[in-house]
Amino acid sequence: MTEGRRYSIRGRVQGVYFRAATREQALALGLVGQARNCPDGRVEAQAWGEASALDALGRWLWQGPPMARVEEVREAPAEGPAPEGFRIA
Repeated sequence: MTEGRRYSIRGRVQGVYFRAATREQALALGLVGQARNCPDGRVEAQAWGEASALDALGRWLWQGPPMARVEEVREAPAEGPAPEGFRIA
């Protein structure tokens, strides 16, 4: 069953390839969605797919790409229909 989740990631997550790495990881897990930078320095990601793949993405977000320093990952249900592909905004 497909479900959606929204992730809010805080720390040193902008300017370190975080959105693109999130896209690569999500696609490798068979997920669709998007990732965007927020004005307050966070990265927000939304993903849709199987629960086990969403769990794996959530675990990966705590690490991120090598230059990232993740301090917090918050997770909540994502609303709306699943998009096609994975977009970086």
